[in-house]
Amino acid sequence: MALNLLSPAEIKAISFLDSTKSTHLPKLPGGFALRRRDCRTVIGRRIQCSAQAPPPAWPGSAFPEPGRRTWDGPKPISVVGSTGSIGTQTLDIVAENPEKFRVVALAAGSNVTLLVDQVKRFKPKLVAVRNESLVNELKEALSGLEDKPEIIPGEQGVIEVARHPDAVTVVTGIVGCAGLKPTVAAIEAGKDIALANKETLIAGGPFVLPLAHKHNVKILPADSEHSAIFQCIQGLPEGALRRIILTASGGAFRDWPVEKLKEVKVADALKHPNWSMGKKITVDSATLFNKGLEVIEAHYLYGADYDDIEIVIHPQSIIHSMIETQDSSVLAQLGWPDMRLPILYTMSWPERIYCSEVTWPRLDLFKLGSLTFKAPDNVKYPSMDLAYSAGRAGGTMTGVLSAANEKAVEMFIDEKISYLDIFKVVELTCAKHRAELVTSPSLEEIVHYDLWARDYAANLQSSTSSTPAFA
Repeated sequence: MALNLLSPAEIKAISFLDSTKSTHLPKLPGGFALRRRDCRTVIGRRIQCSAQAPPPAWPGSAFPEPGRRTWDGPKPISVVGSTGSIGTQTLDIVAENPEKFRVVALAAGSNVTLLVDQVKRFKPKLVAVRNESLVNELKEALSGLEDKPEIIPGEQGVIEVARHPDAVTVVTGIVGCAGLKPTVAAIEAGKDIALANKETLIAGGPFVLPLAHKHNVKILPADSEHSAIFQCIQGLPEGALRRIILTASGGAFRDWPVEKLKEVKVADALKHPNWSMGKKITVDSATLFNKGLEVIEAHYLYGADYDDIEIVIHPQSIIHSMIETQDSSVLAQLGWPDMRLPILYTMSWPERIYCSEVTWPRLDLFKLGSLTFKAPDNVKYPSMDLAYSAGRAGGTMTGVLSAANEKAVEMFIDEKISYLDIFKVVELTCAKHRAELVTSPSLEEIVHYDLWARDYAANLQSSTSSTPAFA
């Protein structure tokens, strides 16, 4: 399937964008009033709604609270998505620090072979496999164990792992909206969340954040950029945060001219210059959708206005992000590109755990030499404008953006659409959602519009007209 797309230069003027509030966005002709289902009034091009912004997880500062939950011996954790990239790195940390952490429950999707190895090594009390058809295979593979774990199949099993009564912290590594319900269950059970699932906040922020505050649960970011910000705001006084600066490598095409992007193949998009990651996030790095989604996540995590969240291209990926304080000081967190460090910090916070330089190489500034920065190109990366616009719309729009992008990337990897089609699929899906936007959604509405966005994006079909048609 090939969509009949605008050129890269024209993409930046797509109709979904509302550029009234940001210097990041191009000035568009005409007016635009975004319609929200629960809006009271629309005044000119600015929107006033009855819904209040959800409370941020960390409103510009972070302090450990006295009297928080304690435990005997190693800290008990559950891992949701144990066979994925985040899950396996989490378990590597546990294996290296058995005196600090122990695993009480594991949940995986369908990789039974790896899950069996993990069960034998870490001896959890509870195991779940999301693909229910594989439960008999899992039971048979574990039949010889002396201490067999309880096995619960399907989504319910994943939820039970997330809210296991012995767990203090739950590492959420499931990709997509599939991780939302287990995360909600963990929050309701009072578990701190080591958050590696973007959709929890991008799609679920309006519902999840009030719930976390209600249950006094800490949401600890496990991705490198938000961990960097989290580390930088430790101990800041109230009101000290002025600006968030998210760094981006620029992905596979940071040095490509815009005109060449129409020639991109899947193999090109999967050649990340710095990080070793899964296919989806590697493509997101190439399109810079990963950074656009992180802008939304930063808004929900730290309460910063979208005008106060910026993106800068930093090719070396050594500075993982920065903050500016009210007195214009800039604080940064530096380290080699290694996802284990932010994962470890979410598991150990507020403590700092010693890491051997044999397995955790220390940053050598002399070897590094220099650090460079440049402004991102809005024409090369239309994803930024889409993300800022969706973030300002709020409600279900951010989840629709994320879901449409996930489906578009899947279609690109399967060679059903071209690289540039990714941006148009997302824009068309968000534009279609305007009339149905819900600013204060329930969990059911969040899940509904996530599924709707995936279905709508998948059913876009080619057209010979100047604008793609809808299936």
